[in-house]
This record gives sequence, structure tokens and C-alpha cells, in this order.
Amino acid sequence: MVNDDLTHFNDEKRAKMVDVTDKTETKRRAIARATIHMEAETLTRIQAGKIAKGDVLAVAQVAGIMAAKKTSELIPMCHPLMTTKADISFQDDAKNKLTITSEVVTVGKTGVEMEALTAVTIAALTIYDMCKAMDKGMRIEQTYLVEKTGGKSGTFKAEA
Repeated sequence: MVNDDLTHFNDEKRAKMVDVTDKTETKRRAIARATIHMEAETLTRIQAGKIAKGDVLAVAQVAGIMAAKKTSELIPMCHPLMTTKADISFQDDAKNKLTITSEVVTVGKTGVEMEALTAVTIAALTIYDMCKAMDKGMRIEQTYLVEKTGGKSGTFKAEA
């Protein structure tokens, strides 16, 4: 379902930040996911803490949380939000794939989907940066919104 009633344009048909002044504050939550494929040896070394630049997952987790908090500085039309929760988790397939999941929460007038998506993207890029010396062929794929709750549009869940 596509909503053609976009509100990101002013009277001159130029981009603007949407006015959320009169919206009701509600609890907003978003979960996003990204996958990074790598050589099996790269994943093994990440798990064993044998990457020269340090603890890859700890650094990527902090980077993702920082990214969630800075989203409005990166995406021009995003509203600055008071993030009340940001978390990053990792799951591997014991072969060559690492899945990154973020959860971001706020109480506010606009959602945190962009913050959750930015968090997993930056976490994935951090993993790439820390491991690129040994594996330049890593692929960041399947970045998507898993779920969002709160606000006028209600709940969204991605199809399985």
C-alpha cells in the first residue's frame, strides 16, 4: 500500500521538514535489520576476538547506538528526537553471515524508523571498516524495517 498523500513538499513543491507540532506524543518503537556476508575465516576471527583493530562487535554496537542518536544530522528531513532506548544485537549463522538488529524507542511526535535503519547500517559499515584489510569482498545486504509501533499509522510488520 503506497500513500500518495506525501507531506514533505511546501507550496513551491520544494522539500521541507514535516510539521509535527500538533501531533500527539506516543511511545514509538522500531526494529531494523541488516546482514553482512563475509568469508568464513573473517567471521571466525570476529568471534574469537582476533581482528587487529579490536573487538569488532563491541565497536559496531557503540557505533550503531551513536548513529541512532545522530540520525537527524545525517538525513536532512529527519526530526531530532530524544531517543529513550537504542540497542544493537548480532546473530551469526556459524558460517559466513552476521545479522545485525537494532531496536530504537522514543516517546515523541514522530517515529524512529530512520534511527533504527541508520543504526544497523552504521553498525554494518563499522564491521566492514574493521575487517576490510582481510576481507574486502564483504557484502552488506537486506537492510530493512522489521517492525514499527506507535503513532497514527499504528503497527507495521514486514512480511516474513
